[in-house]
Amino acid sequence: MGLIEQLTTYFKNYFALSPAEEEAFAIRLTQKRVKRRQFLLQQGDVCRHFSFVVSGCLKMYAVDKNGKEHNIQFIAENDWATDLSSFYDEKPSLLYIEAVEPTEVLQIKHQDLLYLYSNHHTIDHNFRVIIEQKYIALQNRVLQNISLSADERYEAFLKQYPKLANRLPNTQIASYIGVTPEFLSTIRKKHTQQS
Repeated sequence: MGLIEQLTTYFKNYFALSPAEEEAFAIRLTQKRVKRRQFLLQQGDVCRHFSFVVSGCLKMYAVDKNGKEHNIQFIAENDWATDLSSFYDEKPSLLYIEAVEPTEVLQIKHQDLLYLYSNHHTIDHNFRVIIEQKYIALQNRVLQNISLSADERYEAFLKQYPKLANRLPNTQIASYIGVTPEFLSTIRKKHTQQS
């Protein structure tokens, strides 16, 4: 399956695009290969693209004043990466988007996506649903962080990212659930014994 076909197949999970919409979308996409530890976005830069992950995995994170990373989200195959605030407001980002493993993305620029929203309502509807789902996931993540134990946050991570548990290093998962890598090892060991 080609890259564009993977994306159009993805859209069938929402509202299928017509051939004209597929073509309008495809001509506005650029393909990018990102090496492990390479950035798609750095703090202070304006986020200029919505990026669809064809293969690989990205992480979105912030760095606190002590230099500690706080993973906010992982973005793997068939998912979208962007800093919505920076992308839509065209202001400097507070976040980083970095490849955790070699990653291939299809990107669309801000002005091209706005054009498609105005001229192709199915694309507008699809992105509205995608953004709503991202908002729901973020809302659930905030609730998990304030109300669940570390064990429960790890279980929530496994439910949200079932294919990533064995692809990501402990340090990345620990940062996501808000514990030390050593404590995560204890949680994983206990989880394995209970399974």
